[in-house]
Amino acid sequence: MRYVSTRGQAPALEFDDTLLSGMAADGGLYVPEAWPPLDADRLAALAGRPYAEVAAAVMAPFVAGSTVAGELPALAAETYGGFEHSAVAPLVQVTERLWVLELFHGPTLAFKDYALQLLGRLFDRVLARHGRRATIIGATSGDTGSAAIEACRGREALDIFILYPKGRVSPVQRRQMTTVDADNVHTLAIDGSFDDCQDLVKALFADAAFRDEASLAAVNSINWARIMAQTVYYVTAALALGAPDRRPAFVVPTGNFGNVYAGYVAAAMGLPVERFVVGTNRNDILHRAFSAGEMRAEPVVETLSPAMDIQISSNFERLLFDLFDRDGAELARRMQAFRQTGAFDIGAERLTRTCPPFASRRVDDNAILAEIARTRAETGLLVDPHSAVGLAAARAATAGDEGGGPVVSLACAHPAKFPEAVERATGVTPSLPPRLADLFDRPERQTELPADITAVRDFIRAHSGATGAPA
Repeated sequence: MRYVSTRGQAPALEFDDTLLSGMAADGGLYVPEAWPPLDADRLAALAGRPYAEVAAAVMAPFVAGSTVAGELPALAAETYGGFEHSAVAPLVQVTERLWVLELFHGPTLAFKDYALQLLGRLFDRVLARHGRRATIIGATSGDTGSAAIEACRGREALDIFILYPKGRVSPVQRRQMTTVDADNVHTLAIDGSFDDCQDLVKALFADAAFRDEASLAAVNSINWARIMAQTVYYVTAALALGAPDRRPAFVVPTGNFGNVYAGYVAAAMGLPVERFVVGTNRNDILHRAFSAGEMRAEPVVETLSPAMDIQISSNFERLLFDLFDRDGAELARRMQAFRQTGAFDIGAERLTRTCPPFASRRVDDNAILAEIARTRAETGLLVDPHSAVGLAAARAATAGDEGGGPVVSLACAHPAKFPEAVERATGVTPSLPPRLADLFDRPERQTELPADITAVRDFIRAHSGATGAPA
């Protein structure tokens, strides 16, 4: 399997180099040269199999020819054997037609664990095979950081630097990052928004000399391996609901577009999907894009669902690459203009080309609180604000369409990660699992920095073993 850049000017890479590069040298994102098929017979053969077995089978084509191809089944078994639910990603029925896909049974209680626990192991194996050391950098709006740190903590060939917007993540999310006592872990509180953090990470990768000096690698969903691993739970959910004979719809609360893009990848491979519904909060650039055919960035506003407080959704570029017929040069021109003007005319007609189709819904804070309360009253389930965005979007998208097939709404985080919002809506304070019960008693370690590339680069240079600093 070879990977090409969405901007058409970087060399095609095989899996190992794609994993370690993260972002393409031309500023684009890597995608497979062609989608591997996942036909009805292969899907039927996976029905009822354990999650780790499905994961290894679905991901195998993406690592074909790599140094880790033969280890993938063992790595998947090791990764998902540590999750707390026997189904790994269980479905819970909410109504006759609506299901919740619980993606918070990993070690940091968020859907990012499903990819990042595997990613840490892949980095370990590939770096060892190539005799290299790497500097992992990532930006987080809440959950990526803790999941990445948990996956990389203590690994000898890695130093990890996570940037998060100071004061804009929940206390639980922050402490899951800052209380990790490992010499190779560095948490950076940036004075700015998530988009500022993400821009800093992209700028560091665009600095070719520093990228090589520090052997930079990415854990954000700009890294293809993140997307690859997240395709799996779409497959297991669809199979559990009758695929390939039935086509479920998926509703995905979305900020950076990586999670729903993973579903699109599964569909591009052949998974039968009725449609995707993108749920946004007040930071609704994706809703406006799907509704009007235009991306137009606006200032980020703080909401009850902070992991979605994003206006520049990096992974949307991967979908645009297909919508622009994989013309990397044309997409590069459009993305450059977007960075300069804050606007990008996609064209409503072009958006109709996606198969399956996309729809979108915008859910504000009042609707989030109402959905948390409604779900608790009707089902007894507690859901976090991000999962509530998905459920509210699912109800709106299916209103008046009672005769359709199953609808799966993704629950992306454990409610205990956002106790204030859940208690405000329901009067109930969700408890952390016993292994995290002392989280607020643990000492914190973090460094505050301005949203300045020089400051961040200098800090990494001083603390990364790959640059010659003490490991």
